[in-house]
Amino acid sequence: MIPVAGILCSCQEKMDWKESPSASDLQFGQLAKSWDEGIPLGNATVGALVWQRDSALRFSLDRTDLWDLRPMDSISGPNNRFSWVYSQVQKDDYLPVQKKYDWPYDQLPAPSKIPGAALEFPLGKLGEPSDVHLYLNNALCEARWDNGITLKTFVHATEPVGWFVFENLPETIQPSLIAPQYNKPGDAGDNGPVEGLDLRRLGYEQGSVQTHEQEITYHQPGWGGFYYDVNVRWKQSGKKLYGVWSVSSSLSPDKASDETLQALERGVASDYQAHMDYWNTYWKASSISIPDPVLQKQYDNEMYKFGSASRENSSPISLQAVWTADNGKLPPWKGDYHHDLNTQLSYWPAYMGNHLQEEMGYLNTLWNQREVYKKYTKQYFECEGMNIPGVCTLTGEPMGGWIQYSMSPTVSAWLSQHFYLHWKFSADPVFLKERAYPFTKDVVTFLEQVSSVDKQGVRRLPISSSPEIFDNSIQAWFKDMTNYDLSLMKFAFKAASEMATALQLNDEAAHWKEVGEQLPAFDVDEEGSLTFAKGFPYKDSHRHFSHAMSIHPLGLIDYSQGEESQRIINATIKRLQDVGPDYWCGYSYSWFGNMKARAFDGEGAAQELKTFAECFCLPNTFHANGDQTKSGKSKFTYRPFTLEGNFAFAAGIQEMLMQSHTGIIRIFPAVPASWQDISFQNLRAMGAFLVSAEQKRGKVQQITIYPEQGGTCRIALPASMQTGEPSVTGNQGDVTREGEVLVIPTQKGQPVQIQLAGN
Repeated sequence: MIPVAGILCSCQEKMDWKESPSASDLQFGQLAKSWDEGIPLGNATVGALVWQRDSALRFSLDRTDLWDLRPMDSISGPNNRFSWVYSQVQKDDYLPVQKKYDWPYDQLPAPSKIPGAALEFPLGKLGEPSDVHLYLNNALCEARWDNGITLKTFVHATEPVGWFVFENLPETIQPSLIAPQYNKPGDAGDNGPVEGLDLRRLGYEQGSVQTHEQEITYHQPGWGGFYYDVNVRWKQSGKKLYGVWSVSSSLSPDKASDETLQALERGVASDYQAHMDYWNTYWKASSISIPDPVLQKQYDNEMYKFGSASRENSSPISLQAVWTADNGKLPPWKGDYHHDLNTQLSYWPAYMGNHLQEEMGYLNTLWNQREVYKKYTKQYFECEGMNIPGVCTLTGEPMGGWIQYSMSPTVSAWLSQHFYLHWKFSADPVFLKERAYPFTKDVVTFLEQVSSVDKQGVRRLPISSSPEIFDNSIQAWFKDMTNYDLSLMKFAFKAASEMATALQLNDEAAHWKEVGEQLPAFDVDEEGSLTFAKGFPYKDSHRHFSHAMSIHPLGLIDYSQGEESQRIINATIKRLQDVGPDYWCGYSYSWFGNMKARAFDGEGAAQELKTFAECFCLPNTFHANGDQTKSGKSKFTYRPFTLEGNFAFAAGIQEMLMQSHTGIIRIFPAVPASWQDISFQNLRAMGAFLVSAEQKRGKVQQITIYPEQGGTCRIALPASMQTGEPSVTGNQGDVTREGEVLVIPTQKGQPVQIQLAGN
């Protein structure tokens, strides 16, 4: 046990919080009255939402590995085969498939992410605060009362604990630990997976809450021997109250009571300094400055949430990350891992945002779960190599659902893009050899086996799908290859060939190239717009732009390829606009902003991203899927909170400011004409180049390039720099020019500066 003197010392520390306010901070005149509008704090392992429920100040506490991992029993048996699904489609008898895979996901409460608990403080003695402030730079929430009371609370950036510090208290207050109601009288609700099933459906014995002097512990047993614990300790000295909480899971060696004891021994001042060491480093990785205050604020908040939800050794970002619903229900869509869009979009801003280390939590998990995926691939697809469930648990097991997407044959192809992107943005030859290519090779080995070549020499899947066109009906299986599946397969084989070439595995490179060239051409309609599949043009509004994957994020069809590709891109974007956003979600607008940026439409990209920020986000900037303004931006007006739209938004801003996916760096390629003064620091380009640029009064003043690995940098001069001969310093060898493109040899670690003479 820690000596009492040590605890008293921590309570009597004089704190210097060193708050660093910014214009993008969240600031409100009162506490939120709903959990999903609370102030978010987190470190990718534990998290909290600060809000008010009834007459209590409430911290909703969460941890990523709080999971009910009971198996989905229906995903078993002799019919658990892609070949059986194919036969049912051929027989036009799809109800047995829906009963086996779809219905259990909708009707059964588990497997699922589960909530933690809540920490409450009575407001009756305190009154309600008049100022609630999230300092993004400090990852610190502060509440102030008119009578002088203050609360400061943060989730430690690198330890599984959260701190709360009250000052100027007029009298003693005591926290309460509120357990979720897993077992209470009454009938359990039967809401669907979008609204969240009632927690009582899990069938748990209600956990125990034990209160000792200045300590509360909650122990909750779950399914199959799983349990989790929540512990809070505090000390009041005069008008100050210091305390710390932690959540632990039986899936991890952490113990909540040990973590709080150790935190108190370290002290809040020491923990806050370590916390700020992390966040100072995080914010220095990159930054942007744009003249649109709505987009600037949303971007900064997205990057804050990314830093709160991702770490090198954490679980990946799930639908809600460390902010599970605190409403007596399971989270929307069970808080699981959706690999048919959600996890992929969540990591888009990691690359240009220069947060490759945080992104490794995603890749490490995918890498470490390969044997689980290969077992699933062998059983369900009866193939070698590796595919990945499109909807899965914390440990990578399939959860069923609409299997056209949750058990699609091309899920792993999309996930392989993230290994490819990490390699391209890091230029790390060790990662290529030991991770990126082995992972992708397993993926394309499977894709080659699950497809076949017809008499015309064309490679096809037996049946194909496109998220989430025709939902889970039999019509959602297309006999012709969809542009979605086709895009992903083309990308995977192309990437595998490129990686093998870089590793001088020439025979393998030639093989993957040959297999990829057997795939059919993309299907377009009479106007040149990409279709879902042959005979199925995009004519009805839909949230998932699965037909346009080849444009973004895969970049298989790009403006740089000339008039034909530009015609397809323009026609596809026009068709999306003409059909309209009736059934778009918030992430649709974020994605569309990225697409328009790739088409160099700065005005359009800014407008789509602003619509997302203003219409599809709650006051705390959480993406709520539906149009919260009910202004006609979508017929979806519900509010299930998920994160992928938030992070795709951030990526869209980055695409407006810099692009390098073609191997040529472009500065400010898609910004509105009204954005005269812009800058960014340390955005990461492919080739491991960190780029900073500044524009004043519409003219680019200078560009700085830091080559992490050295090598040749190819950069397109912005229009405002093409009128004179630019000055280049720091280069390693002669600079040549190919039209608008400067070809600059660089030396590892030696910055290069480009500016116009006289600047």
